[in-house]
Amino acid sequence: MTTTDFAPLPDAAALPKVRLPQGLLLLDGALVEPLDPARRIAVRDPSTGQTITTIPACTPADVDRAVAAAHRCFESDAWRSMRPLDRGRLLERLALLVEDHADELAALESLDSGKLIGVTRAIDLQFTIDGLRYFAGWSSKTPGEYITLSPLVEEPALYRAYTERRPVGVVAGITPWNFPIGQAIQKLAPAIAFGCTVVLKPSEETSLTTLRLGELILEAGFPAGAVNIVTGYGNDVGAALVEHPLVRKIAFTGSTATGQRILAATARTMKRVTLELGGKSPTIVLADADLERAIPGAAAAIFSNAGQICTAGSRLLIEAPVYDRVLEGVADIARSLRLGGAFDPATQVGPLISAGQRDRVAGLVETGVADGAVAVAGGATGAGEGWFYRPTVLAGLRPDMAVLREEIFGPVVCAVQVADPAALIPIANDTPFGLGASIWTRNLDRAHLLADRINAGTVWLNTHNVLDLAMPFGGNGLSGIGREFGSAAVHAFTEPRAVCMRLDPQAALR
Repeated sequence: MTTTDFAPLPDAAALPKVRLPQGLLLLDGALVEPLDPARRIAVRDPSTGQTITTIPACTPADVDRAVAAAHRCFESDAWRSMRPLDRGRLLERLALLVEDHADELAALESLDSGKLIGVTRAIDLQFTIDGLRYFAGWSSKTPGEYITLSPLVEEPALYRAYTERRPVGVVAGITPWNFPIGQAIQKLAPAIAFGCTVVLKPSEETSLTTLRLGELILEAGFPAGAVNIVTGYGNDVGAALVEHPLVRKIAFTGSTATGQRILAATARTMKRVTLELGGKSPTIVLADADLERAIPGAAAAIFSNAGQICTAGSRLLIEAPVYDRVLEGVADIARSLRLGGAFDPATQVGPLISAGQRDRVAGLVETGVADGAVAVAGGATGAGEGWFYRPTVLAGLRPDMAVLREEIFGPVVCAVQVADPAALIPIANDTPFGLGASIWTRNLDRAHLLADRINAGTVWLNTHNVLDLAMPFGGNGLSGIGREFGSAAVHAFTEPRAVCMRLDPQAALR
C-alpha cells in the first residue's frame, strides 16, 4: 500500500454518536418550521457521499420574518437600554454552553464538513469559544472621542463636541462552508457585543452546527429576535437578505464572485458591507530560510483542511538556490499524506466539501497539465467513497496559466522558481487578490522590507495561517473590503455619531 492510499474506515462502534439538530429555524426567540416545510436540502457526508439528514430550504418570506424579528428587537426599549456588560454576559453564557457541548459540536462539524475531528475539536471549537469570550469583553469598551472645535465665526460662545459609536442595526451574517461554526461566531459575537441584532444564513453545504447553535442561543436566554437563523440557497435566501430594506449591514465570507454580486446589490441601498473573499496567497521561501521549518510550513500552508482555506499558500515562490530541495521536500510530504474520513485517527487529509468542488479542482489541474504544467505529486482524485483529491504539487508553470492565477480552493500548490531576487515582489503581487502571504527567511531585515511591499492584508514571517481574534483580518483587491477581529470590529459593526454643543460663557455667571 502506498502512503497516499486511503486510511481504513473505523468501525461503526468507534464513531462518535452525533446529535443532529432538530432542523428548525431560530426566529423571534423560538424554534419554528419554515413556511414551506416540504422544501428541503439534502445534507451529505463529504467522506462518504451519503445523505445524513435534510435542512429547510427557506424562502424570501422566511427571510422577511427573520429580519422583521431582528428589527423589532433592535428598536425595542429593552434592547436599546440593555447594559453593554449584560450583552457581554449573553455571549459568555453562550460560550459556557458551547464549551459544555464542544465534543458534540466538533463531531457534528466533522460529519457535515468532512474536516478532521481532531481539527474541529482543537481549532474550530476553541476559536468559537474564544471568539464569544473575546467579544464579550469588547461589549463595554466601545470608544468615543472628545473633539476640540475651531469655529469659523468668532462669537461669544464656546463649543464642545464628541463622538460616540452607534450600532449599525440589523446585520445579515452570511457564512461559508469551510469554517461553519467559527464563521457564525465571527459575525454574531461582535454584532451582539456592539448592540446590533443578527440574522445568520449559513452555507447550504454546512448548516448543521449553526442550527444546533440556535438551540444553544435559546438556552442561553438571548432576547427574542436578537439572533435569528435561516437556511437555504444563496440565490434566494442570501439574495433576499442582501436586498431587504431593514438589513443595514452585510457581513459576508465566501467567494469573490458572490462578494461582487453583493457589493453591486448593496449599492442601491447603501448598506454597509464587510466582504472577506478569496485569495491566491504566496508562500515565499528565500535561499537563507531554515528549510527544516520552511518545507513542512509550506506544505501545511496549502494542504491543511484539504486546501479549503481562503489564505491557503497556493503559490509557492522559491529562490533558485533552494528550489529543487524545497520542491521535492513539499512533494514528498504531499505523497506521504493519508486521505480518509473525518473520524479516522490515521487520516491526514480529508475530503473536499462536494463532488462539484472536487470536479472543479480536478478540472483546473487537468487544464494546467494539458497546457504544460507538470504534476510533481498528486494530480488525481482519490479512490474510494467520498469527494477526495490527492495533495498536488505543480511545477513548470507560465504566469498566464489559469491554475496559477485562479483560486483553486483545494490541496493544490503551484511552485515557481525565482532566479532574480528583484522579481520576488512583482511575482508575489502579480494577482488581483491580496489576502495573505508568508515569508520564510533568517534575515529579519529582508523579511520586514519585503513584507512592507507585499499587497496582502496579513503577512506572516516564518509561519503561515496564524489567526488571532486580536489581530485584524481581511484583504485587498478581489480579496474583499473591510476588516474583522480586533479593534477593527468596532468600525465594522458601528458607525460614529458626532454631537456638537454650543455653550454660553455667561451662563456660568448667572
